[in-house]
Amino acid sequence: MTIKEVSDKFDISQDTLRYYERVGMIPPVNRTSGGIRDYQENDLAWVELAVCMRSAGLPVETIIEYVRLTQEGNSTFSARLRLLENQKEVL
Repeated sequence: MTIKEVSDKFDISQDTLRYYERVGMIPPVNRTSGGIRDYQENDLAWVELAVCMRSAGLPVETIIEYVRLTQEGNSTFSARLRLLENQKEVL
């Protein structure tokens, strides 16, 4: 999917999608040979998670940390769980 299609699907701006990727709220999106973002199903799941977490009131820094931990693999499961539990208490 193109950035426009994803923007329309989640009702967020294209600039917001670029921001999410730039700061690490979603992992880097693959690009075509021409440099255009090409969102796949996995990317859409990350966008959906970021949108959901933001609408729930989670800080950007927390989402970035969650994504970083997730990309490190299953060994960070307990750290991710603690992060979410701490945010639940804050919210």
